[in-house]
Amino acid sequence: MAIRVALVDDQALVRSGFAMVLSVEEDVEVIGQAADGAAAVDLVRSVPTDVVLMDVQMPGTDGIEATRQIVAEDLARVIILTTFDREDYLFAALEAGASGFLLKNADPDELVAAIRAVSGGHALLAPEMTVKVISRLVSGSAARIESTPAPGMDRTTRTVNEPFEPLTPRELDVLVLVAEGMSNAEIAGELFVGESTVKTHVSHVLAKIGARDRVQAVVYAHRAGLVARPTA
Repeated sequence: MAIRVALVDDQALVRSGFAMVLSVEEDVEVIGQAADGAAAVDLVRSVPTDVVLMDVQMPGTDGIEATRQIVAEDLARVIILTTFDREDYLFAALEAGASGFLLKNADPDELVAAIRAVSGGHALLAPEMTVKVISRLVSGSAARIESTPAPGMDRTTRTVNEPFEPLTPRELDVLVLVAEGMSNAEIAGELFVGESTVKTHVSHVLAKIGARDRVQAVVYAHRAGLVARPTA
């Protein structure tokens, strides 16, 4: 089955451009377009959707609130479209449940790869943008999280809930490397194991910490203090 994609942006030209790029992909189908967040929520409620490409700044209901509603109702996964001119919007979108970010000037191949990755339950964790964003997100939001022990850590800092099951030392290693923005292939090389083994570890980690995808795992790891936050 084709990946069903909804395009949400207040600029018709942007939506048309993305639709044109996706129209040549056999495994991607644009099921509809919306010019604001409220229309986007209505669209994915009425038409089965796998992935939403969501702008942030729109009149009326913005992309953050639309993302929150879509994720809360488990209607689709959301990729935030951004120019990074308002990072505070991006942080809020992550907390709302977005599965990742894509620059509006991304190459067509990047757009398609992002849609396929998110549809498959993965996330957009490009080290050059997402890790920095998430680090700043959790730095500002940690104080709002209930203080409980971090998983597998002998530390006095308590910022996140314990996992449903204890993480093994290897799973903890994998979580840290995921939080540093590494792909499965890169983690396999770092730990000298097969990529299929890494996939298994990642799946176990997500299940144990109750994360929907790698984005949530990265947020969890940063909140737990497992990864040093950048100073810049």
